Amino acid sequence: MGHAVDAHRLHFAFTVTFHYIFPQLTMGLALLLVYLKTKALRTGDEHYNRAARFWAKIFGINFAMGVVTGIPMEFQFGTNWAEFSKSAGGVIGQTLAMEGVFSFFLESSFLGLFLFGEKKLGRIGHWISAFLVWLGSWLSGYFIVATDAWMQHPVAYRVGANGQIELASFWGLLLNKWALWQYAHTMLGAAQTGCFVMAAVGAFYLLTHRDEAYGRTFVKGGVLVGIVAAVLQLFPTGDMQGKLIATHQPVTLAAMEGLFESRDGAPLAILGQPDVEHRKLDNPLEIPRMLSFLTYQKWKANIKGLNDFPEDLWPDRIEMVYYSYHIMVGLGTIFIAVMALAALQLWRGKLFESRWMLWLLMLSVPLPYIANTAGWITAEVGRQPWLIYGLMRTVHGSSPRVSAGNVWFTLLGFMGMYSVLAILWLFLTWREIELGPEHTGHLSEPASNAGDDQEPKLGAEVRNRS
Repeated sequence: MGHAVDAHRLHFAFTVTFHYIFPQLTMGLALLLVYLKTKALRTGDEHYNRAARFWAKIFGINFAMGVVTGIPMEFQFGTNWAEFSKSAGGVIGQTLAMEGVFSFFLESSFLGLFLFGEKKLGRIGHWISAFLVWLGSWLSGYFIVATDAWMQHPVAYRVGANGQIELASFWGLLLNKWALWQYAHTMLGAAQTGCFVMAAVGAFYLLTHRDEAYGRTFVKGGVLVGIVAAVLQLFPTGDMQGKLIATHQPVTLAAMEGLFESRDGAPLAILGQPDVEHRKLDNPLEIPRMLSFLTYQKWKANIKGLNDFPEDLWPDRIEMVYYSYHIMVGLGTIFIAVMALAALQLWRGKLFESRWMLWLLMLSVPLPYIANTAGWITAEVGRQPWLIYGLMRTVHGSSPRVSAGNVWFTLLGFMGMYSVLAILWLFLTWREIELGPEHTGHLSEPASNAGDDQEPKLGAEVRNRS
């Protein structure tokens, strides 16, 4: 039974991780599309419209890949986690159905209008379509996060006479305090991903001396939005997430920090290697009393260690929880430093000529993907051994009639198919970057208006240059 559960869990973890690669960029780019279309609407400069069309094509590629990888993931609730779906389907079915029926169709419908309806919609209508694409994608994210947050901190439920979990309050489910803070933290991570990708593409254009006007726009937009997102992800969203974990999942907090013994004035571990067998943190580099202060705003507050909890309540993979959490926090700190340094260079008017800073922005593009993945590993592995925290253990939620061999067979199949999809995604994205913003492809050009006697200056200069 244990091997089958591990196989089910690995299968789901793989599909979730691979699927999340695409939506995190999609949701980040949705915000930046609104930014570019707003600039186009305010200035009347065709340059920003072309920039928006360029990123809309990359958005579309990610959206399509997200749909393909997301469908198998949601089907696994029935195929791999039948007992969980049977017991909790009356709760999680609400948010998952709303994600598909409302937000997904809103996003996909207006994405079609944004990509192919620019002539018919006009300037204001096209901006509204961009706004609704953003709204749909971020609304979709909320329903997904609300589902996961209920599993982390179940609220607004009751247990029926047959033992099944029933929804007691729809609004209690949607307005779960855990969901609100987790959503804000998750969306800021998606925004950072979009900002780093946009800034990296802009840096590439500037370093290769092509499409430089667009390169400056992409770098500037990525840095300005990125610095705000990076700071907000640390505080208040990251801070509040940590406090919720300390209050409702104290054993998870102990695993995240590698804290085995309870401490008054617990230190914050910067580095170290958890030795679970001997119940200690090897080679620790710590800030004295900082964990107590960050958690309770008291330098001498008591933080419970793992030894204060029964071992059957410990996370299954303490080392994984510890390292993934520290990778997430470490990269988040680096993001603030990189974006702050880039913003300073932008303010001084030297960013676009600073080759070392442009290289740094371009080479940082994989880091948000790693940080977001590490964050989800921290949350989901840290919740173990619970599938629904305090209500259902993971071992009781899997499909009992699906053997470990069957799960491994389908997992290998998914790995092969997703590898092909990943190569296709990289090829299509790189092809669009190589073609550049001036290549509009089959996307519609804006309708010419009688009052538009002259092309906006910046757009004309870029076209003449190319």
